[in-house]
Amino acid sequence: MPHVPAPAAPPASLVDPGVTGDHELLCALPIAAAVVSRTADGTLGLDAWNPRFVETITGGNPHLDRCAILRAAADGPIGAFIDRFLEHPGTAPDEMERQDGSGVRTRYFRLKMAPLPDHEGRGRGLLSLVEETQERRAQQHLKDQMLQCSLTGLPNRLAFTDAIEAIASDPARAEGYAVLLIDLLRFSRINQSMGSVVGDELLISFASRLVGGLREGDMLARVGGNEFGILFSLKGGASDAIAAAERVARLIEEPFTLSDLDIRVDGAIGLALLDFGEDGEEIFRHAQFAVKQAKANRRPTLYEPEQAIAARRRFSIETELRRALERDELDLAYQPLVELETGRVTGFEALARWHHPDRGNIGPSEFIPVAEESGLILDLGRWAMDRAARTLASWDDAEGDALPLSLSVNLSAIQVARDDVSAMVDGALRAHRLGGERLTIELTESAIVQDPMRATRVFEQIKGLDANLAMDDFGTGYSSLAYLQRLPIDLLKIDQRFIKGMLSDADSIAIVRAILGLAHALGMKTTAEGIESCELATTLATLGCAHGQGFYFSRAVDARRALAFWRAREEMALREGRIDSSPARRVRHGR
Repeated sequence: MPHVPAPAAPPASLVDPGVTGDHELLCALPIAAAVVSRTADGTLGLDAWNPRFVETITGGNPHLDRCAILRAAADGPIGAFIDRFLEHPGTAPDEMERQDGSGVRTRYFRLKMAPLPDHEGRGRGLLSLVEETQERRAQQHLKDQMLQCSLTGLPNRLAFTDAIEAIASDPARAEGYAVLLIDLLRFSRINQSMGSVVGDELLISFASRLVGGLREGDMLARVGGNEFGILFSLKGGASDAIAAAERVARLIEEPFTLSDLDIRVDGAIGLALLDFGEDGEEIFRHAQFAVKQAKANRRPTLYEPEQAIAARRRFSIETELRRALERDELDLAYQPLVELETGRVTGFEALARWHHPDRGNIGPSEFIPVAEESGLILDLGRWAMDRAARTLASWDDAEGDALPLSLSVNLSAIQVARDDVSAMVDGALRAHRLGGERLTIELTESAIVQDPMRATRVFEQIKGLDANLAMDDFGTGYSSLAYLQRLPIDLLKIDQRFIKGMLSDADSIAIVRAILGLAHALGMKTTAEGIESCELATTLATLGCAHGQGFYFSRAVDARRALAFWRAREEMALREGRIDSSPARRVRHGR
């Protein structure tokens, strides 16, 4: 109950009537209790109380004047609470909470009223008093522990997001603040190599350095194992936020001296601006997303909603792509590979296509990177290999003989690194009774650069199946000429960015000439991608390029139309006498 000194002239609202006949009954109660009544003139009075009641209101201090305390309480909220209950016992609140003092001296109470029968017509009630100081302090201690990092003494993530939300809910302050997150890179390596004690010491030293760089009003928190957050005010919007991030980056550049070692750390810094009414946890996730971007950008990065929308779309595509693979909802389209000298179709490149029932067509440039990032490229690659082999076998069955056609299937660098590629290719060939020479495996230069030794083994295993190997998008990567000479590559595919510009760009045509000369010197065939005009096709043929593909010949089409396209080109070539009609043309491959 509030501890207020007695006024000079005691009010008549509460008097100390002494011990009455109710005293013995109250002493039998295990709680602090008193009988409260209203006299005929409206005065509140205590008819009786037990010793626990007096001890509770005085806190066990015999020097405090209980009557003064009671009189002061009667004139405040407690008196009003008692008065309302005695006047309307059926509808008035029968319980209230109060606190007395401040700081470490704060005491907490719960008051409860119950009606008592009275034969004299007065309003009477039983007032019980329970002190909850210890319980409240225990709760506060637990709450403090929940909101604090035990290692650094800083607020933790829960306290940090609560603080963010408190500011975001204030329209006067929300748009003038930002959240900065720092992710200590390679921290796990320090833990592994030097032990957790040194790791903890680094975290404490890092936190101390950040505290030294804070401005007044900034909040620093440890929001994860090796992540720290700063909530700070802005003066110049986004530019001020980036400047703050750069200051923090400079702050952590200096090495930390731990166990006689100089340890340098690096941090990815992400930023998010607060917006009025936004959820604190959501703002924190925005900053986390910016940290991921910062790792890729290698510089402090501000959260951009458009990038987050794209990330959510990628995640959605990942989920739906997994379902599409499980339900066999993808398909392959086939773009013809044309022999430039004769115009014959000698094969097709199999390209994955996805028609989503709700989103419509989702291009490979969108779902292939998602598949590679998520690991679904392994399942997608196996599916494409099997589907391509099945299609080629079905064409042979439709024609009643093994066609003089091959199919090219793209292989991701991630498949080379993680999958048993030769077993996958061998399985597809065996399942559909095809010879290896009917397949061409296309890989980009990145498959070699990432792990040259493994790529060499995979390439040799594929060649052991009699399959052909093609390097796709040649000229855009960083492969060494030594690899070209050493690896069993059969075909170089010239990237379309050189092909499309070669008629108007001297540099492009010089590059194309150089690639054709290199391929000829190494005994490799060539295919030009992106041919969109007769002039390009003619020029490439004149330069010595063997094959071409592009919209000039045909777009990628479904399996049925691809076979029809091959038939039409064969008939045209026969009529024009560019190929003979002898049975020897058709090569059997053990079907």
